[in-house]
Amino acid sequence: MSEEQKELMEFPCRFPIKVMGEQHPDFHPTIFEVVRVHAPDLDITDIVARDSSSGRYVSLTVTVTAVSREQLDDIYRALSSHALVKFAL
Repeated sequence: MSEEQKELMEFPCRFPIKVMGEQHPDFHPTIFEVVRVHAPDLDITDIVARDSSSGRYVSLTVTVTAVSREQLDDIYRALSSHALVKFAL
């Protein structure tokens, strides 16, 4: 089976990424900048925030226009290694 046949996703596509971390004034702008390195067309309106019920944590849904599996892998690696990020799904 060729690599193209193994690919389950068709690119380009809109792809949501969940990013969770503690409430911090720099969380939203930092995540925007981290993702924008790998998805230059990202707009601030592509990010939706939701606070936890306790208000201690925030979840961001960052929807990117993904052009390849490698791009998504790079985004996940960058987010997962960032100090402000608890989880990236």
